[in-house]
Amino acid sequence: MLTQIYKTGILCKLRQLTVASSWYHSKAGVYGHRPQQSSTQFHVKDSHVQNRIQSSNVYRLVEAYRTHGHKKATLDPLNLQPEIDPHELAPERYGLSAGTQVIDVEGIFHGGDGSQSMSVSDLIGHLEKEYCDTIAAEFQHLRTEEEREWFSEAFESKHQISLTNDRRINLANLMLKSQAFDHFLAQKFTTLKRYGGEGGESMMAVFDEIFRKSAQAGLEEIVICMPHRGRLNFLTCLLNYPPIRIFQKVSGISEIPDGSKGTGDVVSHSYTSVDLEYEGRKIHVSFLPNPSHLEANNPVAVGKCRSKQQTLQEGDYSNAGESQQGDRTLCLQVHGDASFSAQGIVAETFCIAECPHYNVGGSIHFIVNNQIGFTTEAARGRSSQYSSDLAKINGYPVLHVNADFPEDVVKATAIAMEYRQRFRKDVVIDYVCFRKYGHNELDDPSFTQPVMYKAIKSRKSIPDSYADELVSSGVCVVEDLNKVQQAWSQTLTEDFAAINSKPVQPYDLQRQWSGYRQAPGEITMWDTGVNVDTLKYVGAQSVMLPADFNVHPTVGKHHCERRIQKLTEGVGLEWAVAEALAFGSLMQQGFNVRISGQDVGRGTFSHRHAMLVDQVTDEIYVPLNHMSLDGQGYLEVANSALSEEAVLGFEYGMSIDNPRSLVIWEAQFGDFFNGAQPIIDTYVTSGENKWLLQTGLVMLLPHGMDGAGPEHSSCRIERFLQGCDSSETSVDGDDINIQILNPTTPAQYFHLLRRQMIRNYRKPVIVIAPKILLRLPAATSSLSEMAPGTTFQSVLGDLKVKGENVKKVVFCSGKHYYTIQKERDTRNIDDMAIIRLESLCPFPAAELQRELSKYSNAKEYIWAQEEHRNMGAWSFVSPRFENLVGCKLHYVGRDVLGLPAVGIGHIHKMQADKLISDLFG
Repeated sequence: MLTQIYKTGILCKLRQLTVASSWYHSKAGVYGHRPQQSSTQFHVKDSHVQNRIQSSNVYRLVEAYRTHGHKKATLDPLNLQPEIDPHELAPERYGLSAGTQVIDVEGIFHGGDGSQSMSVSDLIGHLEKEYCDTIAAEFQHLRTEEEREWFSEAFESKHQISLTNDRRINLANLMLKSQAFDHFLAQKFTTLKRYGGEGGESMMAVFDEIFRKSAQAGLEEIVICMPHRGRLNFLTCLLNYPPIRIFQKVSGISEIPDGSKGTGDVVSHSYTSVDLEYEGRKIHVSFLPNPSHLEANNPVAVGKCRSKQQTLQEGDYSNAGESQQGDRTLCLQVHGDASFSAQGIVAETFCIAECPHYNVGGSIHFIVNNQIGFTTEAARGRSSQYSSDLAKINGYPVLHVNADFPEDVVKATAIAMEYRQRFRKDVVIDYVCFRKYGHNELDDPSFTQPVMYKAIKSRKSIPDSYADELVSSGVCVVEDLNKVQQAWSQTLTEDFAAINSKPVQPYDLQRQWSGYRQAPGEITMWDTGVNVDTLKYVGAQSVMLPADFNVHPTVGKHHCERRIQKLTEGVGLEWAVAEALAFGSLMQQGFNVRISGQDVGRGTFSHRHAMLVDQVTDEIYVPLNHMSLDGQGYLEVANSALSEEAVLGFEYGMSIDNPRSLVIWEAQFGDFFNGAQPIIDTYVTSGENKWLLQTGLVMLLPHGMDGAGPEHSSCRIERFLQGCDSSETSVDGDDINIQILNPTTPAQYFHLLRRQMIRNYRKPVIVIAPKILLRLPAATSSLSEMAPGTTFQSVLGDLKVKGENVKKVVFCSGKHYYTIQKERDTRNIDDMAIIRLESLCPFPAAELQRELSKYSNAKEYIWAQEEHRNMGAWSFVSPRFENLVGCKLHYVGRDVLGLPAVGIGHIHKMQADKLISDLFG
């Protein structure tokens, strides 16, 4: 049967697949990347071009304002920045004077009072108002003429964006509520570092306008990440977060509901998921928790947004030709000014913003520009003029706005949203404000910024100033504003009084996570086997290509034909085969699979070939996506940019959103995780404990001491073991924070991948992935090892020796097993047993005890590893063997070293030889 399936595909090329081909570079694309085709070519109107030619000097002056006007703008609410009058704005430079000659500005300038003719002096007056006032823009660096033309017209027409009196009153109430909330916390919790919104209350206008515009555009999902500044204000004043939850947390009451296991986090990292109603439409807002590691949440938010797009089947995941990324979703990233310009993850996240498989149709970036870091002023915190300058590298527009002018803040936000919706690219709002009390409310900022804080103390607050303006202009009366504030104050007071009387309500495992649970405190076993005929079908489909596909001869012979041969025989299956069988069988069950990382399509070691490249057309095909089964999931193969931190953060974001997607990040070499360490520390290993957010993320980290030198040998097993919450004195359960597995057979790899989706809970898995084992004949599996009733084995015992003969028991983990086994076979030794720890964490104490019970005559117990003594698993397993298994081990391995491996060939060989002589000597 299998041979017949294959003959109708690659070898004989007799049948063209009826399913439409999914190409990577062509117009059709592949799953997860559908290139958007432009239907029209943009052209500036001929009349506008002619007018620009005839009035070229006038046009040059207007372009100068578009390019340099922001330098003269009044953006600092404290008025501490020196005034600049750029020489580029002088009309004399363009052969003009401020005389009274009348000029035609059609196609040259879009602002003013609507008249097409004006004097040069009038034109300059309008340009000054549009580009050099309290709102400014940088857009001349945009990549396309269409974008620049659109932006100039939108910005010069912003005076047409008007707020109704109801909107003004609502805006005033939002800011006054934010201020009142800060005052309430300051009175009730005098020692709390709340990182309040004082000095930046008009940021509420940004959020409110984004929600409003999103509803008008038909968006359904908004994913937001935000640092601590003003976070609690946003939660309570706009996201309907119950103030009592903040009061309880600050009072020392755990936010973790009864029955859930978790340690919690600081109050300024609180998060929520909420439905809001704007313009009569509902939008769902996912407000992510944040770590103290600033900007680390940027790619996480983008990844979560991308996952929602997959669930909604929009854009890259849609078969509808008109659907685009971001039609129903939006990612809003809130930043601090100092961190935005200095943290490398910001640049990495920008780098992937428009890459295939990472694009979300543009993010809104909102920089809360405090004009200072902790105590570091801008001149010492960055080399660029603006904290937002990084955005210009990728050709994204920037809007600068003075926080003292809430209605200008609304206008800047409206333009940003309109740009994003039209061009589906990132856009930045640089919101220039100040921090009333410094970095936190317990600090004295005048130690280092005396002039700045003298200016801050002498001024009225933004909410009070704006409210006074509305009252004086007759828009509202004080009594109406007071009613809203009194009602808000009553809510805060009642919530504060109920701190000890209202229990914490469960908030985890809701919506798409309903039906899942936290991992139990004991080890569970899961049948992850699959019918053999199904596996054969999946395996054949994984190398099934269209009849006209020009496969590389080597790939066709050694990958495609060899796979079919192995599947037919049912034995000798290599690592990549087991992976394809795991992927395909999960897809048959309706799960989606995504593998991401540098060169993952082919695989760093040219073993995977999950996507194949046509040798004539250079187009790419993913065979597993063409099994053509009803309800099947899909495989997204995401070759990533040369980034670790942003890409891993992105994948983590995808994994916490949808439990039915198997998300895998593969490092090109195991040690490359170093570049993503903040994501691992603040999310992967601790996210569930802090926030009750589960993730089934799989990290594949190629590892092995193969003489490749210090940087391409070790994935630093010891660091992950140190980061797990396994106990040295009590037995582990499935509720361990991370699982660290070191599989030595393809079948084991198959089962651990399937187990990630089959279980009713999610845990991150660190896989100590192979290099030389990918093709090692001894490290192969059979289909019977993946059949129904089979499962992942935490410990693999020794079936080659008789228990009563064994005098020496060697424990090891990973590929070192094959070196030891080969040497034992060469020496014909029959009194040594070799036991493999496939799972390091959870530590398999019970399984090890069962294995040891087979060797009652053993006298010597050894831990053998190829890593150096201060690395690998030795420090982790030694106390656990002694305390939990009742076995004291003797160490055999490399001596201590300050780096993972040596870089000199003959020393590496000498060390490898010594490992064997020490073990068998």
